Amino acid sequence: MHRLLPNHPAALYLTPMRILLLFAAAALVAAPLPAIACSVVPGYRVPTNVELVESADLILLATVADGDAAPDAIPEQRIAVQPVAAIKGDLPSGPFAMPGWIASRDEALLSNPYELKDAHPQSLAGACYRLGFPRGSRVLFFLKWEGDHWRAAGGPFSRWAEDVLTDNAPWLQVVRLYGEAAALPPGERTAYLTARRDKYAAELDNPVAQLLAADIARQLTGPNALLREDLPSAPDEPTDH
Repeated sequence: MHRLLPNHPAALYLTPMRILLLFAAAALVAAPLPAIACSVVPGYRVPTNVELVESADLILLATVADGDAAPDAIPEQRIAVQPVAAIKGDLPSGPFAMPGWIASRDEALLSNPYELKDAHPQSLAGACYRLGFPRGSRVLFFLKWEGDHWRAAGGPFSRWAEDVLTDNAPWLQVVRLYGEAAALPPGERTAYLTARRDKYAAELDNPVAQLLAADIARQLTGPNALLREDLPSAPDEPTDH
């Protein structure tokens, strides 16, 4: 059964027709955090969804609440993450704090539930990671353990934190599938993913199955293209004759 969390109207979902406007909106959403612009090095690739699953120490389904920072401590704003289920790794014993902030209702942008390729539009602004979340939203976090705290996994522009408001949201389904593939011996993963792709692709009257098949097909093609090409070599100095 689909279960929508309260206070998340469908009108807040992102649609392709709004994407150009959301480039500007994402910059506004990021405003309460420090304006830290990121710049990726030549040769950087946004991880594929399979790579994101494989690299994360913890894939956590969790709800978002206010953190413990003072209201005027903007550089230290944090959200509280309440664990619900672990898709990969061990379920934390209780809530913990992470960098981020609670977006107001007017600023909140929920992930498009049918987008499986690109990250939340807020990753296009500021630090190149999504950092603003609606209070009470249920989010699938990809995390790495660093020293004594959890941090975002995946690098810039990755789908490290997307809203999944229903129990069978497409993003949640496909991440679980990639988690199953990652648990197999390396030599069996391609055959497993190919079989699942073909199964979903055969469901011609099921648009969600078609979305899942398309995403699995993207994973089977290999790494993403370079986000930034290496700079060309400087031309040789002309020689006098």
